[in-house]
Amino acid sequence: MFSQAHIHVTCENHIAYLKVNRPEKHNALDNDDIDALLSVCAFIEAAPEIRIVVLSGTGGKVFCSGGDILAWSKLSALDFGRHWLRRGHMAFDALARLRQPLIAVLNGHAFGGGLELAATADLRLMESHARIGFPEPGLGVIPGWSGTQRAVRRFGAANIKRMALFGETMDAPTALAAGIVDEVLPQGTGLERAKELAGKISTKAPVAIEAVKMLINMAEGEESGRAAEALAGVCVGYTEDLQEGVQAFRNKRPAVFHGR
Repeated sequence: MFSQAHIHVTCENHIAYLKVNRPEKHNALDNDDIDALLSVCAFIEAAPEIRIVVLSGTGGKVFCSGGDILAWSKLSALDFGRHWLRRGHMAFDALARLRQPLIAVLNGHAFGGGLELAATADLRLMESHARIGFPEPGLGVIPGWSGTQRAVRRFGAANIKRMALFGETMDAPTALAAGIVDEVLPQGTGLERAKELAGKISTKAPVAIEAVKMLINMAEGEESGRAAEALAGVCVGYTEDLQEGVQAFRNKRPAVFHGR
């Protein structure tokens, strides 16, 4: 249904399946992929039939290996900060703040930006062969797509320090025990489990699910102003006062509000 760069989306039974499809580069993300993630988030947000999103890699050994080193290593320091990191933040923020719940299937290793990508999800399923980590300091760079921010909020500072400062990688059982992933599954079964969970969620009231996700995001510090105004805007949208105000504007007369 949607395909741009190495990002592909198909939809079935209210579920959008979002896949990073660049196996020859271990599903690394380049500039076009970042732009595609922004586009796909806009597409998903605007699609009323989509109630939940499942994110995965093409499969094999790697879910996502993060940012394409050949793409960012050629940039000047200024462009690296201004464009690569900032644009990546915009894309990952859009994923984390989708109105629909997001399930990530780590059907392979998630390193660096790949783990930051997984951190945008509301639920993470990890296959038994996969490992996670933040190897960036070993390359002289930082986890710059919210690895020191969102990942800390969602996974805890101690876990991020183990990976980013001390170079530890975690296998699936360790990641589960640390609370970084929600379930560990046999290799090759993650997508089927995600489909099962997504099917259950898709039968629940979508407006209530959307509101609950926004409220949890606010409590977590993921977002505040936008969510608060959106929720308040929905409440005001049902009032007679809004109808009166719009009608008065159209008729070029003073509005008479009744607090209803």
